[in-house]
This record gives sequence, C-alpha cells and structure tokens, in this order.
Amino acid sequence: MSAPFSIVLSDVAWSTPDGRPLISDLSIGFGPERTGLVGRNGVGKTTLIKLITGELQPKAGAISISARLGVLRQTLQVDPQATVGSLFGATEGLHRLARAEAGQATDEDLAAADWTLPARMAGALASVGLAAAPETALAVLSGGQRTRAALAALVFAEPDLLILDEPTNNLDAEGCAAVAELLAGWRGGAVVVSHDRTLLDAMDAIVELTALGARRYGGGWRFYREQKALELAAARAEAADAEKHLDLLARRARDAAERKARKDAGGRRKAARGDAPKILLGAMRDRSEDTGGAQSRLADRRREAAIGQASAARGRIEVLQPLMVSLPSTRLAAGREVLRLEAVTAGYTAGEPLLRDLDLVIRGPERVALTGRNGSGKTTLLALVAGTLAPWRGEVKRLAPLALLDQSVSLMDPGESIRDNFRRLNPKAGENACWAALARFRFRAEAALQTAGSLSGGELLRSGLACVLGVDPPTLLALDEPTNHLDLDSIEAVEAGLRAYDGALLVVSHDEAFLEAIGVTRRVELG
Repeated sequence: MSAPFSIVLSDVAWSTPDGRPLISDLSIGFGPERTGLVGRNGVGKTTLIKLITGELQPKAGAISISARLGVLRQTLQVDPQATVGSLFGATEGLHRLARAEAGQATDEDLAAADWTLPARMAGALASVGLAAAPETALAVLSGGQRTRAALAALVFAEPDLLILDEPTNNLDAEGCAAVAELLAGWRGGAVVVSHDRTLLDAMDAIVELTALGARRYGGGWRFYREQKALELAAARAEAADAEKHLDLLARRARDAAERKARKDAGGRRKAARGDAPKILLGAMRDRSEDTGGAQSRLADRRREAAIGQASAARGRIEVLQPLMVSLPSTRLAAGREVLRLEAVTAGYTAGEPLLRDLDLVIRGPERVALTGRNGSGKTTLLALVAGTLAPWRGEVKRLAPLALLDQSVSLMDPGESIRDNFRRLNPKAGENACWAALARFRFRAEAALQTAGSLSGGELLRSGLACVLGVDPPTLLALDEPTNHLDLDSIEAVEAGLRAYDGALLVVSHDEAFLEAIGVTRRVELG
C-alpha cells in the first residue's frame, strides 16, 4: 500500500484470563482500504477488534491508531430507554429543535440549533435501507433493524475508519445489500470481520488470522481462496517431501546398523581365531565404538531435524486444510412426508399474528428455504415446527424425527462439556463413536472437554452440529441462520456435509451462497 497505515500493531500478544496465549507476536497494519478480516472460530478475530478499540489491553507489544474509529459490535446491547435518536447521539439536538419549533427555545438553543440534523439522520438511515423516526425505541426494532440503525449512526458520525464485526448477521437480503452498498461507496478505511462471501469479495484486501499469525492477501474473497489452495498444495508437497526424507534417513540408519553389525561380527571371528595381537583388536574395537557412536549421534540429530520439519509441514496443513464433514445416512425414503402444517395461525402477542392460515408440507428429501424480511415470522415458524410454540389455530404434524438448531444452540447445556452434551443427546452411542463424531468437527482430545458455555458463537454452533449430526442424524433438520457465527472454512465444511445429508432440510438463512451450495429445492416466502 502506498498510503500510510491508520492502525499499526507491533509484536502484539494477548492471553486469556487463564493464561492461554491467543495472540502472539502479531504485527499488522490497516489503512484507508476495505479489509476483510477472516479466520477460524476461536483464533482471536473479535479479540483483535477489542484490542484495536481499546476494550482490551495487550499483554505485550504496541498498538498505534491515527484515525477516528467508528465501531459496530457483533452484539448490540439495547437499553430499554434507548431510541434511534440516542443511538445517533442526537437526543439533545432534537430536543433543542423541538423547543424552537414550539416557540420555547432560549437564545442559547437558537444559537446551537442544527436545522440540518433531521435531514442528515434520515439520509444516514436511508443509506442502510431503514425508515425509522428518531423517537422510535430500539427495543421495538428487530435485530436486523437495530443493526441497520447502528450502521446508520456510524455513517452519520463520519469516522475515518469503520470497524465492523459481522455486520450482516441477523440481516435479511435487503439489509445485506444495504451494507454492501454502504461499503462500496465508503471512501475511508474499513476493517470488516465477516463470513459473508459476497461482502468479502468486494473487499480491497483480505487479512487472515491463523495460529501462524496474520497474513494479508491483496484482492477479495475469490483471489484469497485461489491463493489458499496454492498454499495448501505447497504444504502437502512439503509434508510429502519431509516424510520421504524421514523414510530415507530410516533406511540409511538400518543400512548403517547392518554394516556395523557385519563388521563387528567379522572382528569377533578374527578375535576367535587368535591371529591378531590383542592390543590391535582393542584399538580396532575402540575405533569402531567411537565411529559408531558419532554416526549414531549424527543420525539422531538428522532424524530429529527431519521429524521437526515433517511436524511443521503437517501443522501448516492443519491450519490450511478446510474442515471436512461426512454424515451417516438417515435412510429417508423419497417422497415420504415428514412435516405438515394445516391452516396454522400463530404469534406471540394476542391479536397480532405473525403467521396466518399457513399451509406447508415437506417431503423427503426436500430442501426448503424460508425467506422473507426480518419480522415476517421465519423464526416463529421454526418454533412451531420444533414444538416450542403452540399454534393459536390449525395443526402442526411432525411425522418423522426432527432436530432444530436455533441461533443460540439451546440444545447444548452450557454447564456440560461438549463430550457430555454429545452423550446426553446420543445416549445409544458408544464412547468411540462419540469421540469419532466430535473429531470430524475438529473437537479432538482436550478440545472436546471444553464446557459449552466457554465456547465462541461459532464453536458452539459447530459443537451443536456435531452432537446432532454425528451418529444418527434426524430425518428432518431445521436450521435458523446456521452460518451466522461460523467461520468461512466451517461454512464450506457444513455445506459439504449438508450436501451429503440425505434427510429433509428446513432452513432460515440470508446467505444466498449457502442456500445455493446446499441445493435448496424450494423456497417459502413469508410476510
């Protein structure tokens, strides 16, 4: 980059409260370009954002910032009294204008009045596709609408550099398009943590955070993936070469041992014949032992170096290799009816139904996507399917085993380990089947003993998928925004697994790339 960096991290390190190093010796810069920040769940992306914004302090190293930052958190905390106006920091300015319009303004009010304020706020809200009055309470907005309002407040503040942590989570298709349009027209810098491949493809650069550090790739998502594929191929070739070198050293060691054994045997035979002076035999034996010891030490050093090279190459493959998922069969017969909703009306507030007279039939192995704007009733329909919400009228018939993975992955007990959750949810599965199923989703050894409550959002969903799909998958699987908290490697792995899943799917997702990848066969539009 020719332009200077606005954010510079130099040899930054940070550890979890229990002392586990999460970020080590990290040096990276962010400048006036749109940068996508990617990496596997748990690698430290959100921690890096918190270090940049000052919410966390590094254990070592330095962070230099020479720009005004505008920050969008992954989770927006909502004060019950907060309004759209307060989110913009415009409450007093709006009150001042209201007093002026009512003829109650003081001289101080009139001097400080900003008559462009309402129009500028409306323009910022319109830029993200949201029409909301300043006095609208944030609590009455959907999660997606609150995210849009927060984005509008960022635009309104005119920062030099945006920090966006999963900005398209909980947004419908229109909201995602609004975020993409906002970033496309943004002339300052932006650091965007996201799993939205469409959004990432519009970035100027991708920075990947891994256990090996941070690496910058010029260009968007597709270029990044091409480069990652080349890196993985190179790492595999390096690992293969390292393994061949280990085999060669092992053969050389065997050959040397056999030669020494033959030579020693010859010396013993000569000694037995008694045709050589004892002092000469002793000197020969000493030289043989010295030479054999030196050769053995040299061979050990070479073998240790080769083992280290092979281990490092395998470690790079583990970092670069996408997660692979394979699933057992549900044995669902084609055309078998698994779910039927008949004239269902339902909601949460009396007299305000979210769904009215809805009919829906799903047969195996259909893949149905529920679509519609935020607030159209998609999550409500999933609650009806799962049985956690009863219909006001009509009937819900569950005709096959089903499982729901909601956005909070509520089937996982936060106080239990991943392993114990798996055994509870799969009581007929043996211990070996449990560990094998968890390993397929990268929960091996100690990782499987983490409590569910200690996991990141993406790790929690991945553990839920492991518990539900690992041994005996349900005939109908319902998913509520399954890609919201998954890292990009995990999304692609889940896509591969769901393509292999032979049961019926009912999916709520705003991720068009995901819906296309899992082979959705029908869409049901709500609202």
